Amino acid sequence: MRFAGSRSVTACMEPFRANVTSFIAALRAAGASVTVSATYRPPQRAYLMHWSWMIVNIGIDPRTIPKMAGVNIRWDHVDAAGVYAAADSLAGAQGMVDGYDMQNLMTAPALNSRHTVGAAIDMSISWVDTLPVKDAGGNTENITSQPRNGMNVRLAAIGASYGVIKYNGSGTDRPHWSDTGR
Repeated sequence: MRFAGSRSVTACMEPFRANVTSFIAALRAAGASVTVSATYRPPQRAYLMHWSWMIVNIGIDPRTIPKMAGVNIRWDHVDAAGVYAAADSLAGAQGMVDGYDMQNLMTAPALNSRHTVGAAIDMSISWVDTLPVKDAGGNTENITSQPRNGMNVRLAAIGASYGVIKYNGSGTDRPHWSDTGR
C-alpha cells in the first residue's frame, strides 16, 4: 500500500476523466455491468508491477533489474551466507505478482504507461443479449455481436467516440482503455 494506486475515475486527468465518466454512464444506462479495477498508478507501483511480472513470467534475472529512486527493494534475495538465492528471489516476485493480482495478466505492466499520468483505466465490462449503447454523439447502436465484454470491436468503436480507446498494443491487455490506446 506504500505506492497505492486508485480505482477512482476522479483520479484521472482531464479531459480523460470527463470522457471516461461519460462512456461509463452510457454503458450503465444501456444495462452493461462496469467494474473499474485501476485508474491512476504511481510510477513506483508501475516499477514494482513491471519487474515482478518480468521475473515470474519472462525469467528476467533479478540481479539485472535497475534501481528506482525512492523504491527500497532488493530483487535478488540472498541466503544466510550472502549467496544469491534464485528460488527465494522468484518466490518474492511471485508474492508481488499475487499481491497485485496479476496472475492472469498476459502482458507485462508498462513501466511508463498512461496509468502513471492519469489517462488510463482498467475496467471489466459485460452485458447479456443486446447492448443498446449511445455513442458520444447521442446515436444508439445495438451491439448484438460477441464477445459481450470489453473486447467487443463495436464497443471499442463506441468507446473511441468518447476518446476512450481500447488497448491497441502488442500482447493482450483485456481491461485496459486509455486516451491513446496504449
